[in-house]
Amino acid sequence: MTFSLPIPAEANALLDRSPLAVLLGLVLDQQITMEKAFTSPLVLAQRLGHEPTATELADFDPEALLAHFATPPALHRFPKAMAARVQEVCRVIADQYDGDVEALWRDAPSGAELYKRIFALPGFGKQKAQILVALLGKQIGVRPAGWREAAGGYGDEGAYRSVADIVDDESLTKVREYKKAAKAEAKAAKG
Repeated sequence: MTFSLPIPAEANALLDRSPLAVLLGLVLDQQITMEKAFTSPLVLAQRLGHEPTATELADFDPEALLAHFATPPALHRFPKAMAARVQEVCRVIADQYDGDVEALWRDAPSGAELYKRIFALPGFGKQKAQILVALLGKQIGVRPAGWREAAGGYGDEGAYRSVADIVDDESLTKVREYKKAAKAEAKAAKG
């Protein structure tokens, strides 16, 4: 499967070939647009002059990494916090998975174990972990037994709830409509 998010073709191509770019896109996908989150791995690679590895980012000088995140246009609206978060996630990948991002999911025997591994990453709560499980299953073909259940509603076929479901302009529109309705529902529930 090739990514076809509403981002530059070069950014989609990076997602296609780099599991780290996919993971970093998910890490950054909060409090900014999905488009910005999934384009930022490309911008980081451009600023570094090459595609980084998880081990490289884990060992990167924190101030230098922050400078890459904060240089206008910043990679995230909270460059300091997110540079630190990216480094924390990359340290887990470096320490627990020998720097191999795909090892996070490659041999997961079940959807429940895949979810557990992702949920253990810094900054990955229930929703973000479920979205990554769904993204891996729907877009990348990582489908251990029970992956849809582990992804919760994000794993449902035709649900159009997250980045995991975006394959064209029509699906993007449906995801945006779902998110808008969910926000309105949450706002109404607060009263």
